[in-house]
Parts: sequence; structure tokens; C-alpha cells
Amino acid sequence: MTSQSQPEIEFDAADPVVRSLASGEPTTWMRSDLDPAAEVLQSMAANFDANVDRSASGDLEAGVDRQAGVDPDLMDRAAQRFDRFAPWFADTFPETAAAGGLIESPLVPADVVQRDLNNRLGAVLPGRLWLKRDDALAISGSIKARGGFHEVLEYAEAVAAERGLDPNQPSTYSSEEFRAHAATHRIVVGSTGNLGLSIGILSAAFGFAASVHMSADAREWKKELLRSHGVDVIEHAGDFVAAVSAGRASAAGAPRTHFVDDEDSRSLFAGYAVAALRLKDQLENAQVIVDADHPLVVYLPCGIGGGPGGVTYGLKRVFGDDVHCIFVEPSQAPAMFLGVRTGLHSEISVQDIGLSGSTAADGLAVARPSRFIGPVISPLITGFATVSDEVIKAGVGVLHQSEGLDVEPSATAGLTVPWRTMDHLGDGQGEGWSADGQDNATHLVWVTGGAMVPTADRERYVAEGLDLLHRHSA
Repeated sequence: MTSQSQPEIEFDAADPVVRSLASGEPTTWMRSDLDPAAEVLQSMAANFDANVDRSASGDLEAGVDRQAGVDPDLMDRAAQRFDRFAPWFADTFPETAAAGGLIESPLVPADVVQRDLNNRLGAVLPGRLWLKRDDALAISGSIKARGGFHEVLEYAEAVAAERGLDPNQPSTYSSEEFRAHAATHRIVVGSTGNLGLSIGILSAAFGFAASVHMSADAREWKKELLRSHGVDVIEHAGDFVAAVSAGRASAAGAPRTHFVDDEDSRSLFAGYAVAALRLKDQLENAQVIVDADHPLVVYLPCGIGGGPGGVTYGLKRVFGDDVHCIFVEPSQAPAMFLGVRTGLHSEISVQDIGLSGSTAADGLAVARPSRFIGPVISPLITGFATVSDEVIKAGVGVLHQSEGLDVEPSATAGLTVPWRTMDHLGDGQGEGWSADGQDNATHLVWVTGGAMVPTADRERYVAEGLDLLHRHSA
């Protein structure tokens, strides 16, 4: 059988930003022409409502239109779902009991890191640096916990209702009847690792069968951890897209099987968005002001885009134009950056511009971005940046040496980016970005994973990071 060649992708190869990406050099693109957040969000809601109306009238099959906008109640419903399940989490996972079953991570100032990087980078960052420590999220230790957990919870409610059980009663999910029924259902996902951990661990806790299709760059310890929870791990020689495609194919048409589509899931997105509501409370408790004169800049490591896309949507819902979200990707895997810059979104892969898609930041090793996030959320993204694997690895050493914090490499992607963007954020952004106003900025680096890393791997990451720091300071 003759294989069909892929159609040639058309894009502006002369674009200096695309050329910089193609060279593998660290690249920054800040956008000063964004429409007001309120207008963008209103348009998303209007597009969603219009799509619902067309679906109801039979003009459009539900779920087909990728530009269908976002349900404006999506984030609040997800937050309510987490609240309903909090008693179940507290009973099922003792580590969450002290917080009443709340799945949330600490917000911590990073003054020592900021001074360290001021010295290393030879520039003083105005404002104050903070870390959002999703590496410490309970149960699965990464940003993927919120989205992955939310989709499993939503499916659990549907399965309970199908059985005639009360889906709003937390005790339902600990009953023998529910667990016996859940065992006849399977949840399937494709993952580079962290989403698979969140889906697999929580699915097993409910009694669901679970299958996680893992890409070649997934860490071996993540596969073994999933197997220890009774999860079926299917390994693939290909990349993330290949693993997702295999998972989707295995679930298609299978009875009582739910596929978690990391390329296109609104349920994952809703779970990620809830982080913004929690962050608002944390900033208020820390007496951190966010307004036009005290801007919040958030640096989000990005793989396929679901996690940072959901967080960005939530942050824009909460803080509007007073928050600025910057997506950070490895130099060899700038999937979302490339998709948004060219306007081709998921139609273009990093391999189309000669990049490998491979990176030490395994959670960010994605060659082609989400079909949903790029087209819908890109109007809310202030900027993009790429960083080299060497900088990512060195960031592990910085956090260990400065804060005694040990994380996986992908979690450090945004750490140095504030120093690269601080001179560009003021364009058209109002008084908060005047020369004096920048001192009022809050720079928040989202630390996306690490708590589950085994000791031997953690020590290896730290040793490699410290060695890089030593060589560059020598």
C-alpha cells in the first residue's frame, strides 16, 4: 500500500519570529494589540450560546465547531463540583483531610530566588517574584491534577446517575454498589506522564478500570507508579500525539468507555480554570493588590496548552486586563507559540519548521498544540517565550539552592522569563507599566510539577542543575 504524503503546510517562513523559533534560539513574542478581556470573554460566551442554539435546531452537531466559544458558567460549575466532592477527597485521601478535601497548592514569595537571578542575569527585576506551587498539589503533584481530577469527577457523577444513585451525595462514591458499577467502566487517556497520573490515580480510587497510553518520552517511574495503582499502561514508540491518537482509537466504539481528550476537552479546561478562583483568595490573603496600577504577570509552562489555557481563561475572568499571561515552551517544542504565531494552530507541527519536539522537560514535549486552546484562548495570551533545555535544567538547581525546593525540569520553564519580558510589557498597558509602576508588578511563576518524583530521579535532576550553575558561574 502506498503511503500518502502529508499536505504541505503554508506559513510565512520569512517571519522573523518563526525564523527565530526554527533556529532553536530563545525567542520572545509580546503582544500589545490584544482586545480588552471583557470584549473577548463576551464574544466567547456569545459564540457558545450561538452554537448551542444551532445544535438545538439541528443546524450543527454538538461539539463539531472548534470556534464555539466557552460556556461562561463552566468555571463556576467546576468549582462547585470540587466543593461537592471535598468530603469524599478528605475521606479517601488522608493527605487532603487537613484542608477539608480541598485540592489546592501554596502561593509563596520567592525573594531569595529573585535576588539570586538578579545576580545571575545581571538585571534587577522590578516588582516581586512569587511561585504558584502546583508541584505540591495533593495526590498527583502537578498542574494536571485539577483538570484530570475534574473530568474523572464529572464522569463519576454521570455513572452514578446512570445507576440511579445520588450523584450529589459524597457517600455515593464510597458505596459498594457504586464501586461495583464503576468497575464495569473504563477511562482512557493519552499522556506524556502527569495527566496520566492524575487520571489513573483518581480513576482507580473510584473503582474505574483505567488505561493510560504513554508517549516515548514519558518517565519510567510514572509508568511504574500508575501500574502500582492497578492502571493499564500502554507504551508507544511515538510522541504525545501518537499516544493520544492510540488512546482515542482504543476507546472509539468501546462500551462503557470514556476517553479523556487532552487535545480538545472542555472538562479538563474547566478544572484548570478553577485555579484562578483559588489564586484570587490567596493573593488577597497575602495582601497582594491586583489592579491597573499593580499588574499581575503569570508565567505558565506550556505543552499541548490545556493547563495554561484553562488557567489563563480563569485568570482573565477574575482579573480582566490587570493580569497578563505568558506561555513558556522548550526551544525544541514551541507548539502553541508556533500555532498562534502562524495562525495555523493545530494544523502545524514544530517538525514542519525543522525542530525535533524533544526536550528534557518531558511534560512539555508536544509537537502539535491543542485543537481547542489556540483558536479560542489565543486572544487572551499576552506573550510567548521559549527557553533552552539547559536553562530549564539549571532552574532545578536554582530552586534547590535558593528555596530548598526540588521539582521536575518542566516545572522551571518560566523561572527566568520575567527578566526577558519586563522591558516589553509596558507597551500600551497603562500606568501600572510606567517606569515607576513596574515596581508594583507581581510576577508569578507557575511551578507545574515535581512532588511525585522518586528520590533517585530528584537527586539526579538537582545534581545536573547545580552542575550547570557551577559551570556558568565559574
